[in-house]
Amino acid sequence: MQNTKKIVIVGATSAIAERCARRWLEQMPIDLTLVGRDARRVERVAVDLRVRSPQSEIRVIQSDFLDPVAIDAMVGAIAKSGPIDVALIAHGSLPEQTECQTDLLSCREALEINGVSPVLFAEAFAKEMEKAKCGTLALIGSVAGDRGRKSNYVYGAAKGMIARYAQGLQHRFSGTGVKVVLVKPGPTDTPMTAHLKAKGARLAMVDDVAKEIVDAVMAGRPVLYTPKKWAIIMKIIQHIPYKIFNKLDI
Repeated sequence: MQNTKKIVIVGATSAIAERCARRWLEQMPIDLTLVGRDARRVERVAVDLRVRSPQSEIRVIQSDFLDPVAIDAMVGAIAKSGPIDVALIAHGSLPEQTECQTDLLSCREALEINGVSPVLFAEAFAKEMEKAKCGTLALIGSVAGDRGRKSNYVYGAAKGMIARYAQGLQHRFSGTGVKVVLVKPGPTDTPMTAHLKAKGARLAMVDDVAKEIVDAVMAGRPVLYTPKKWAIIMKIIQHIPYKIFNKLDI
């Protein structure tokens, strides 16, 4: 498929990632690689996407998400057939904060899957995009990474790591053909946040969030808060004085 946009999505079974894939396929036929830990689940996503866009080339890759050697080899193999136009790193999980406080294994797993693993993938893609001198690398962080809160600070710490990492990567590629997009979604209506929805939390629609992500990737925006109101909300939260902030039950 010559002259076809080449897109790779890591964590392709996430609801946000799946909706982003649908939006890209609606725009034009693409060369799409879906990467996941569970081959059956990723293949189910691929089957649906192939029906939506029979002209697209859609393949599935199963990968270990914490093995640096395997990640590096996989990304290198994808890049062998030509430059990667877009890499979206979308995987993560929302751990129970109290469980992370009492079970260090859960704490470590939460930090690894939400922080270390996305960075390993991003660094592998960055290496290939630097060689090609082009490409857009998008990482999904979270508004939770903007300020530590007692309700989810382990998750927030991992997402804060993503934010700092993306910031450094943007500095590294400044003035080059490689763009880095950091996405900070607010609470979004996905299976990962079903427990929040059950408690009555107001969540963003996943299709709306996906649309804003695809638009931001196309534009190469450095940072996207989605929905946009979260940029204002988090600016306020970041500037609340400690003495007041520490009295809040958030």
